[in-house]
Amino acid sequence: MTALVMGAALLALSACVSPPESWVPAAAPSAAPPVSSSAAPPVSSSAASSAPEPTGPVPELLKFTGTTLDGESFDGTSLAHRPAVLWFWAPWCATCAGQGWTVAKQAPRYAGRVPIIGVAGLSTDTGAMNKFVADYEVGGVPQINDGAGELWKRFEVTRQSYFVMIDASGEVVHKGWLDDQDLVTWLDRLAA
Repeated sequence: MTALVMGAALLALSACVSPPESWVPAAAPSAAPPVSSSAAPPVSSSAASSAPEPTGPVPELLKFTGTTLDGESFDGTSLAHRPAVLWFWAPWCATCAGQGWTVAKQAPRYAGRVPIIGVAGLSTDTGAMNKFVADYEVGGVPQINDGAGELWKRFEVTRQSYFVMIDASGEVVHKGWLDDQDLVTWLDRLAA
């Protein structure tokens, strides 16, 4: 019986490791591209609009732009000089669905201190991504549409559900899967 339960658990976990065959990632950039002077302004959400005035240069890792699932422009430089969390998920991933509830619950609690930004990828099906956001009530969190996998490559993410914790200096201080309790522990640590 134990072997049966373990086998079922392994099958469930493996379902969230590999992207569907229809997903083809974009070529990885050789270096972080600079943000042009015509880069879009930060998303007008509570997560991005409460950023403090920048002090010092923007870390190269945060020099990216994207488009949210809502069609808004997102500028990674809006995350500079404060801690932030990037949550990489795929719409077909059961583990991501479970973590969606935690992200939806914790994001308002840390808004203005540690923004959580979703990065939807491993799919080019925007409809499925939007359904995931609605079903798991993560619409209050900016969700970048990264169907081409550019941000996944930039942050060296190879599976989902995956969190990238960035401190106020722009350094990645943790990368990987987190359970609900570990996510809260990291959010508390970054907010301190």
